[in-house]
Amino acid sequence: MKFNLHTHTRYSDGSDEPEKYVEEAIRQGFHTLGFSDHSPVPFENNFAIREGMLSEYCKAIQDLVNHPPPLLQERGVGGEVLHSESGYEVNILLGLEVDYIPGLTQSFEFYRKNYPFDYLIGSIHLIRKSSSDNLWFIDGPDIEIYERGLKEIFGGDITKAVTAYFHQLNEMIITEKPDIIGHLDKIKMYNRGRYFSEDDEWYISLVDESLQLIRETGCVIEVNTRGMYKKRSEALFPGPEILKKILPLKIPVTITSDAHKPFELSLLFGETKKFLKEIGFKNQRLLTLNGWTDIRI
Repeated sequence: MKFNLHTHTRYSDGSDEPEKYVEEAIRQGFHTLGFSDHSPVPFENNFAIREGMLSEYCKAIQDLVNHPPPLLQERGVGGEVLHSESGYEVNILLGLEVDYIPGLTQSFEFYRKNYPFDYLIGSIHLIRKSSSDNLWFIDGPDIEIYERGLKEIFGGDITKAVTAYFHQLNEMIITEKPDIIGHLDKIKMYNRGRYFSEDDEWYISLVDESLQLIRETGCVIEVNTRGMYKKRSEALFPGPEILKKILPLKIPVTITSDAHKPFELSLLFGETKKFLKEIGFKNQRLLTLNGWTDIRI
C-alpha cells in the first residue's frame, strides 16, 4: 500500500497544480495522497502560501475530490475514492504544513477551526531567539543563509542554536499538538558533522526530551526521505539512532517524501521501508476516512 501525506504544490513552494500530483499518484498505484502546502507566514518569503490564498488552496484540493480530472472516472460509492481507467484508486486528503514561530504564526487551533483540514504537520524551518525579530532559517538550498544566521543570531554558538531549535520544537508539541511532526531532526541538515556530533551527550539529551513529549501527546513522526534524495543529508529525517529510540517508545511513524514535484511522490520509499524493517518496525501509520490506522510495512 503506497501513500504520502507530505506534498507541496504550486500554492507554496511546489512545482505543479494539485491535479498533476493526483495523476502521478494514480499512475504509481497510490492508495492515499495527502496535500500539505506551507501555511502562510507574516513576512515576505518564497515558500509559503500567500496571505489570502489559503481558502483557494483548500478549494483546489476539495475540487479534485468533487470534480476529478479527465484522467479519473467518477467517484466511488461513499464519495471518498477516485478511480482511474487502469483500476487504481486514490484517497485525497487536505492537509497543511504549519510553520511554528512563537509570537509570529497563527495557532494550529486557528487552522483547525476555520478550515476543513484533515490533518496538520507541525514543522520548524525558522528559529526565533527569545523575543528577537531575527529568524534563523535552517532549510532551503542555500547553506550560506544557515551559516550567516548561526553567526549573526547565535554568535556562532551551535549548542545555543540547536538548543533553541529543540526548545521551539518542544513548545510546538506541547501547545499545538500537531497530528504529524515534520522532519524531527532537520537541524542536522547543514551541520554535516562540522559543528556538532549527533553522538554528543547534550544533543542526545535534547532529542530524548522531545521524543518523550511526542510520546505523551500522541503525535505521529514522519520518516522524511527528501534530505536524502535531494542529497542534502546522508540520512533520513529522523536519522537511524533516533529511529532506534522511537521503536521501543512505540511512537507511530509514517513514511513521507516531502514531495515538491510529482515524480518525487514516493522517492526512496522502498529503501526506507526495508531500513525500517531491519530496525524492527512492523507498521506505519495512515490517515483514513475512519481515522488513523496502522498499515504493515
